[in-house]
Amino acid sequence: MDTACFKEELKNRVAEIENVISSYLPAEEGMASKVFEAMNYSVLAGGKRLRPMLVLETYKMFSGDNFPIIPEAVSAAMAAIECIHTYSLVHDDLPAMDNDEYRRGRLTTWKVYGDAIGILAGDGLLNYAFEILNSAAVKEFEKSDIVMAERLVRASAVLSKKAGSFGMIGGQTADLLVEGKGAAVSIDELLFIHKHKTACLIEAALMMGAILGGAGESDIKAIEQCGYNIGIAFQIQDDILDIIGNTEELGKKVGSDAANDKVTYVTLKGLEQSQKDVEKLSNEAAEILGKIDGDHDFLDALVMSLVNRRK
Repeated sequence: MDTACFKEELKNRVAEIENVISSYLPAEEGMASKVFEAMNYSVLAGGKRLRPMLVLETYKMFSGDNFPIIPEAVSAAMAAIECIHTYSLVHDDLPAMDNDEYRRGRLTTWKVYGDAIGILAGDGLLNYAFEILNSAAVKEFEKSDIVMAERLVRASAVLSKKAGSFGMIGGQTADLLVEGKGAAVSIDELLFIHKHKTACLIEAALMMGAILGGAGESDIKAIEQCGYNIGIAFQIQDDILDIIGNTEELGKKVGSDAANDKVTYVTLKGLEQSQKDVEKLSNEAAEILGKIDGDHDFLDALVMSLVNRRK
């Protein structure tokens, strides 16, 4: 897929995903309307929509479906994982965590609504994600589509583990615990953090799509490894962009890692080696995809685009 074609396809897919996500957002009404408003503000801040895109593309690859309308089970998984991702960003930005005032070019949730509502908005998105998935599973059971209902339950189990204390939350905890260690932080510690804090949710996206698409266990394992490679490459590229990026492109302040004396992959490996490792990990992910039957041209291009992304 050439660059121009990929960019057009990416634009179309992001627009499609935005419509899916918007359709699941809660109405801003009732006594708790402020938390719904903050939740929606957070989700609608934009972004790459990478994780729901990975769910959709992996589902299509394994199912072979060429549908005009995304199946409800799949759209639920897409919305759920974006809610999880967004909640993690809302909490990351809080004064008790990274104390960031801007994300995606606008004020962070806590900066607009206060840190108390910011906490509750993150909590709301976390719980809402599983409400979406569980409600979708119930609908499939009611339609007597037991196969898809069971797949949704399995997908929900994957998401809960990858996003929980054995996954993303565990990675965030480890990240907090190494603060202040400076050069004493080892590459193994850093990779543990990157794997759990970033890669786990990308693994979850690919695995959920594979499960919903009817993939076998060996393929689910392979796609999990692919997600690890993509996630680590994605995080290393984030570290790189914090050095060579610019605020206008990224939508957030650059140089924050250095300012906070934070050890990153670039700190330990250097800029040149970090760039090489991003490319290597991305190529390995593409090789894994190449061994799986099904149409994955766009997915291949998406993975490789991570190497050269500027935001």
